[in-house]
Amino acid sequence: MLETGIKGEAAEIVTERNTARAMGSGMLEVYATPAMIALIEKAACESVAPELETGKGTVGTLLQVKHLSASPVGMKITARTTLTEIDRKRLTFAVEAYDETGKIGEGIHERFIIDNEAFFNKANQKWEAEG
Repeated sequence: MLETGIKGEAAEIVTERNTARAMGSGMLEVYATPAMIALIEKAACESVAPELETGKGTVGTLLQVKHLSASPVGMKITARTTLTEIDRKRLTFAVEAYDETGKIGEGIHERFIIDNEAFFNKANQKWEAEG
């Protein structure tokens, strides 16, 4: 059952693949903001997935995140999320990210509960609209 207070966590190591240079968000070999955002989304998504009905999922719709500190290649990054609000299908999370020396990011993240099949079919209808 979905309730506020559900916590999520995901972690990864900074590698050449998730640096700002590799992801095109900067020129330096430090952890990329897009990588941090993806890790936050993973933590939030996975935290509520077991509480959803079969065939339901969530999609990210809003991220308001500050990237506070750079992290070098080799450092472990951990994203932590807490479900703070449930408004029908809208879920709001408080989010934070850490490296081995302290907090590197913070903010809020919203996700919406969707029917996986209907959502996927609607997205694919864009191809039909093109043709």
